[in-house]
Amino acid sequence: QIQFADQKQEFNKRPTKIGRRSLSRSISQSSTDSYSSAASYTDSSDDEPPPRDKQQKNSKGSSDFCVKNIKQAEFGRREIEIAEQDPSPELSHHPRSASRDLCRCGRRFSRRFSVGLQVLMETLGALGAQCRWAACNIYSTLNEVAAALAESGFPVFAWKGESEDDFWWCIDRCVNVEGWQPNMILDDGGDLTHWIYKKYPNMFKKIKGIVEESVTGVHRLYQLSKAGKLCVPAMNVNDSVTKQKFDNLYCCRESILDGLKRTTDMMFGGKQVVVCGYGEVGKGCCAALKAMGSIVYVTEIDPICALQACMDGFRLVKLNEVIRQVDIVITCTGNKNVVTREHLDRMKNSCIVCNMGHSNTEIDVASLRTPELTWERVRSQVDHVIWPDGKRIVLLAEGRLLNLSCSTVPTFVLSITATTQVRRACAGPEQELLRGPAVSDRVSSPQALALIELYNAPEGRYKQDVYLLPKKM
Repeated sequence: QIQFADQKQEFNKRPTKIGRRSLSRSISQSSTDSYSSAASYTDSSDDEPPPRDKQQKNSKGSSDFCVKNIKQAEFGRREIEIAEQDPSPELSHHPRSASRDLCRCGRRFSRRFSVGLQVLMETLGALGAQCRWAACNIYSTLNEVAAALAESGFPVFAWKGESEDDFWWCIDRCVNVEGWQPNMILDDGGDLTHWIYKKYPNMFKKIKGIVEESVTGVHRLYQLSKAGKLCVPAMNVNDSVTKQKFDNLYCCRESILDGLKRTTDMMFGGKQVVVCGYGEVGKGCCAALKAMGSIVYVTEIDPICALQACMDGFRLVKLNEVIRQVDIVITCTGNKNVVTREHLDRMKNSCIVCNMGHSNTEIDVASLRTPELTWERVRSQVDHVIWPDGKRIVLLAEGRLLNLSCSTVPTFVLSITATTQVRRACAGPEQELLRGPAVSDRVSSPQALALIELYNAPEGRYKQDVYLLPKKM
């Protein structure tokens, strides 16, 4: 039950340049001004026009993209080359012998615009796909890498620090193109699927399937399936073992510390931390914080996960029991309103609040946008929310995904997550898929394999339901 932008919203209704400048500089003004301008805080210059208002072209003369600055393309390409030196050969090779015309893909970018996803794009392109891409998080884009991809000819619509309005505008530009019809969706979080379902439902007549790779997006697909509203087959990549263990567990085990350090410069030893949720992400966060000397509490409603937390040496609590004493609150449940306004009111001064789940609904940030509270921007993606009595909490990334918004995701983790060595990428699940590490025939992405499987599946193999990625894939 996640709320979305209104179907009838007008994209052109956004703050003017003068309005943005005055609001971003007036962090000590009334809270009404401060909270309403929260999305206007970006790393850009006050005098720089928004990307949507720029007329940009790449060296080939194409303007079918919208990034922060296309002139950063060379810098972004060098970043990609550096990242490719990471010892992850599975991701550094492209399929050279694939000639099958795969599909045209409407696609939302799943993480940062990084080397891992750049190779995924080039892999799909080598397979014959015509891809269009937009961001799944308003803070997760690396502007220079997005510019490098736009320079390479990919229609990319993303920049760091998008407003909520920009976010939906980018998705709309991604799919609403004259003469272009997607026949596959590769999504992260379900926003693209939702947008097409609400705005362009006729597109589903030619869409053969959806590939979804986040907990939130998978939940939304199951909701649609249960209600009988899922129009096409969908592949649940999130619950594949490589994605669960490497992206959710091992990646978050490292990136939670990175995100907190970059934003708060804090020391972890002795800090009292409550982690809401002990799934794969919660396990990674708890392990990292415990290793750094933090005192870690866990809240969990699933009895098996709660038992695991207990056996791993963590104290199981209710959030109300510890909310007054903890120094850090971290949500990673995939649910909504896990931390409510009541919890926020009871937190102690300078408590750090952040989210490691995909959706920004886990912390009830909307309840903080009231006239009696004042918002102050401390640094990029760090806000002080100040109560009338002077108490303040430190809110990171406005409740959005911490590691994508405030730090980076290791290239090696992206490599492992997106790696499956195959020789016959287009074989069905009943055929042998795993042959050997023949570099020339390697397709290195479960997402790509899921797209291929759905696209080439004979009629009747998949119904309008949600399926797990076959184990061999």
